[in-house]
Amino acid sequence: MEFFPLFELPEEIQAGVVERAARNSIQDLYGLKASSRSMTALAERRGVYHFLDVLSVLWGLNMPSELLKACYDEGNPSTLYIKGVQFFYSLDLHEEGLSLIKRAADAGYERAVYTHAMTRAIFEGEGKYFDGIPFESVDRIGKLVHSVKWGWGLWHGDYFRDHKVLFICFFMSSFYRCQYANLVQRQCHCLWHIDVTKDDNMCNRCFWIKELGLFLRDFEPISLLRDTRKW
Repeated sequence: MEFFPLFELPEEIQAGVVERAARNSIQDLYGLKASSRSMTALAERRGVYHFLDVLSVLWGLNMPSELLKACYDEGNPSTLYIKGVQFFYSLDLHEEGLSLIKRAADAGYERAVYTHAMTRAIFEGEGKYFDGIPFESVDRIGKLVHSVKWGWGLWHGDYFRDHKVLFICFFMSSFYRCQYANLVQRQCHCLWHIDVTKDDNMCNRCFWIKELGLFLRDFEPISLLRDTRKW
């Protein structure tokens, strides 16, 4: 089997390969860096860190602070998202945090698109951003966002808890009263069983109430042990 002569290609094409590797995974990028000095130089040039998704690996938040800051300085969407979530949900810096999450969402980072839509709907009552999430991908992206357990014991603040209580008071009763879908299980008007309460025939409004409920139930703040204010 013959190997593809990557190093014989023009440098701009090699640079494109490095950027594609960075988009794919940080492991692929470091594999390329280890392959030759020229690849190391291309991987370390300005712009490459923009494409990394630091949340694509389990140890993403444990990366060296210098690497995370380098990514952030290049407008890396995943680090914009991390900083925005910490600012909004952990530090109660709501305006700055929402702005950072929106920047990541505008760059097409799907975790940010989802979280920005949920945040706008819960805290500002704006549902128009749901349109930016492909309907067929809502469940997958939601589970991706909820799966990151970065709180390490940190609880949400009063601002989050107050809106959670308001959501339960104003929306859960209408969710259970809606007759567009069969009630599969009804424990109480709370969020604990919201994902198994109705079948898949629910109306569009109930669909998004359920998704917002899952976000309020499962989303964690970011531990302050990794202080993004230093970026």
